[in-house]
Amino acid sequence: MTDPQTLYQELLARVSKAALLQSCGSVLSWDRETYMPVHGNEHRANQLSLLAGVAHQWSTDPGIGELLDQLADSELADAPDADSTVNIREIGRTYNRSRQLPQRLVEELSRVTALAQHHWAESRSTGDFDGFAPWLSQIISLKQEEAAAIGFSDDGEPYDALLDEYEPGASSAEVAVVFDALRQELVPLLDAIRGAERQPDTSLLSRCYPIAQQEKLGRSAAEAIGFDFQKGRLDVTTHPFCSGFGPGDCRLTTRYDESFFPSSFFGTLHESGHGMYEQGLPEKAFGTPMGSSVSLGIHESQSRLWENLVGRSRSFWEHFYPPTQQAFPGALGETSIDEFHFAINAVNPSFIRVEADEVTYNLHIMLRFDLERDLMSGDLKPVDVPEAWNARFTSDFGITPSTHSEGCLQDVHWSAGLLGYFPTYALGNMYAAQFFAAAQEQVGDLQSLFAAGDFTPLLAWLRQNIHQHGQRFSANRLVEVVTGSALENRPLIDQLNSRFRPLYGV
Repeated sequence: MTDPQTLYQELLARVSKAALLQSCGSVLSWDRETYMPVHGNEHRANQLSLLAGVAHQWSTDPGIGELLDQLADSELADAPDADSTVNIREIGRTYNRSRQLPQRLVEELSRVTALAQHHWAESRSTGDFDGFAPWLSQIISLKQEEAAAIGFSDDGEPYDALLDEYEPGASSAEVAVVFDALRQELVPLLDAIRGAERQPDTSLLSRCYPIAQQEKLGRSAAEAIGFDFQKGRLDVTTHPFCSGFGPGDCRLTTRYDESFFPSSFFGTLHESGHGMYEQGLPEKAFGTPMGSSVSLGIHESQSRLWENLVGRSRSFWEHFYPPTQQAFPGALGETSIDEFHFAINAVNPSFIRVEADEVTYNLHIMLRFDLERDLMSGDLKPVDVPEAWNARFTSDFGITPSTHSEGCLQDVHWSAGLLGYFPTYALGNMYAAQFFAAAQEQVGDLQSLFAAGDFTPLLAWLRQNIHQHGQRFSANRLVEVVTGSALENRPLIDQLNSRFRPLYGV
């Protein structure tokens, strides 16, 4: 009988090889969104389809299944939370899921979404939903086929199969319960803020902020909180994202608006949070579960933590406001830190999710979550999305999008086939608040550290408690291990109340 350790090393070599090929596809995807000539899109779609197909072949090779079977009863698979146990368990989970998908479907999804993203960008720029609708219909049909191939429980729904890819183990029904409870807490806070006499002057954020200075300031902030530019870079794109290609190469993107300061600055902090998670994963474990993030909800917790719990705190700006004033003397020279801090924490229902305030942000996610479930079940036809979107938006926010660009065309996710992704943003906000509360207890006075420009202790805490573990724990278990309790909405609600009620005097 072959030594289990030998079998284990062969298993890791096989999955690492597939991960390496997938990272090549990620480079091509990043290039498509940043520097690729517009007329190269069809050829790039064919390249990505080929790579996706080959990577799928490698990652579903029957030899992997044979190795998993041989290792199932070995000592390498039964040591709780050990690296080998984690890798065998998670490789098996991914292998079994991937084996359900026909290679034809994998290649077609890659090809269609690569083309669709180009058409989405065009439609978004003009507000032409009709131009994107045929692509959305194709994608929904393919994702329904994917859900059927993967399967879901008898009491579940097609959306569960997609959600499980991004938040393993989660179900639509469970997420709906969590969201309903969170909504019940958010609405009273939003109502109180809307009725407050004290309101910020947000016009100061729409003054002239030259892009060159924005770029310099955003980069310096990303570097200050801990993003390593020797192992990463920052570029411009239509819809900001972070791509971790592997050890030593993590790419951030942002977008600039000369007439709106928050867009790029907080977008850069957000993507830096993702990037620092990628940079904090064990480099030697690349391509294996122990070198991969737990879930997108946990990944999102890192970006939202740095963007909001750190970046919108007053203590952060005690350190960063002086250089910000120096960078934009015309816009902020006569503006106090209190005025600026209130403005960047303004709560005001708005159309664009990525620019939404913290109180209303999760309502944006709940809207998308409900529409996606209906699209997958067939209760909502792709062609009817604009009407459904606007009706729900008017009901939830009291305002109606005047164009599809500020409505159902604003996000890249559907064109990229990322149905099931959106819920992880709201879950990430909850994870972030619970992690941050634990860090404050264990690290000490974080606010004083931020005011002094010292973000190292918080990053070190995140590295030790979250990043280094890879997929050792499930998302739910990680929260319990780190914070001592299961995921709950109270830390997020407490954090929102403690910041926004004093600002608004309610």
